Amino acid sequence: MGSGRTVAVFGAYGHTGRFVVAELRARGFVPLLCGRDADKLRALAASCPGLDIRPAPVDDPASLDRALAGAAAVVNCAGPFAVTAAGVIEAALRAGIPYVDVAAEIEANLDTFTHFADRARAAGIVVVPAMAFFGGLGDLLVTAAMGDWTTADEAHIAYGLSGWHPTPGTRAAGTVSRQRRDGRRVRFSRGRLEYRDDAPPAARWPFPEPMGTRAVIGEFSMADIVTVPSHLAIPEVCTYMTVEAAGELAAPATPAPTAVDDSGRSAQTFVVDAVVRSGGVRRRAVASGQDIYAVSAPLAVEAVDRVLTGRTRTVGVASAGAIFDAPDFLRALSGHVSVDLRP
Repeated sequence: MGSGRTVAVFGAYGHTGRFVVAELRARGFVPLLCGRDADKLRALAASCPGLDIRPAPVDDPASLDRALAGAAAVVNCAGPFAVTAAGVIEAALRAGIPYVDVAAEIEANLDTFTHFADRARAAGIVVVPAMAFFGGLGDLLVTAAMGDWTTADEAHIAYGLSGWHPTPGTRAAGTVSRQRRDGRRVRFSRGRLEYRDDAPPAARWPFPEPMGTRAVIGEFSMADIVTVPSHLAIPEVCTYMTVEAAGELAAPATPAPTAVDDSGRSAQTFVVDAVVRSGGVRRRAVASGQDIYAVSAPLAVEAVDRVLTGRTRTVGVASAGAIFDAPDFLRALSGHVSVDLRP
C-alpha cells in the first residue's frame, strides 16, 4: 500500500490528465506521471520538474505494478476506458490503493460495477468510476436534490453547453461505445438500460437564466444513467444535451478545445440542471462553470482527498453520490463550480 500524498495519474499527458496533474500539485499532492506512451510522459515531465515518470502498457501487470509502487491512490484519465479501466483497477487492487477514474463511457462504467464490486468490497478498497463532469457531477446533483427522499419517480439531468469541442480522447471513446452497442442508442427506463434503434426525442428544457429555455436532444445518455441508478431508487433517469453542443460533437471537423487562459481552460461554459420528481413534488440542483474537461480535475482530486482522509460512506465500487456527502462535496467545489441547491 502507498503512503503520503503521492498519487499516480495514468494518462497524465492527456487533455484531462494534465488538468488533474495541475490540480493535484495545487493541492499539495505529488503526482506520479504514468501512461502508455513514454515519449509523451517525458515531454510532460519537462514542464513539471521533479516529477517521476512511470511508463506502463495496460496489458502488462508487472509494468502497472511498478507504475503504482509507492502511490497512495491512482487516478485513471486514459481512455477509452473500455481498454484501460480493468487493467488499472486490477493493479490498484494488487497495490491495495483506491482507484478513481474520469470515464464517461456508459458500458465501461457498467463493467466496473459488474466485474469489480464484490472483489473491491471484500478487499476493503474504494473504486470510484466516472468521477468527472459526466457521471460524477450529475450524480452528486441528483443525490443532493433528493435530500431526505429515499425514492423518486424520475430524475432528469439537462446539460446546457455553450459548445462542445471534443478532445481526441472523447472521439476515441465515442467510437468504442458505438461499436460496443452496434450503433444503437441507450437509455435508462423502467429500472433498466434499454438499447434502441429509433431516433432520440427532441425537447425544450427550461434552464435557469441567463441561459433560458433551449432546444435539447432527449435521452442523450451519458454516464449518469449508470451512476445514479447504482445507488438511488429512481426507475427513470434521463439526460439531455443542448442541440448545438450535440451537433458540434457529431461533426468530424469540429476542432479540439483551445486554451483561453493560463490554466488551459477553453472558453466553453456549462449549466447542469438536475431535477428529481416524486409524485407532484419536484426538487432541483444546478451547477455552472467553465470547461467540462477542466472541471473534471477538481472533481477527481476532491474525491481522492476525501478517500485518503476517510471522508467516505462505504468501500468497494461506488459512485460519487453513494460514497460522499453530496451537498458537502459540491460546496467544496466552490472555487471551480457555482452550485445552487434549491427546493
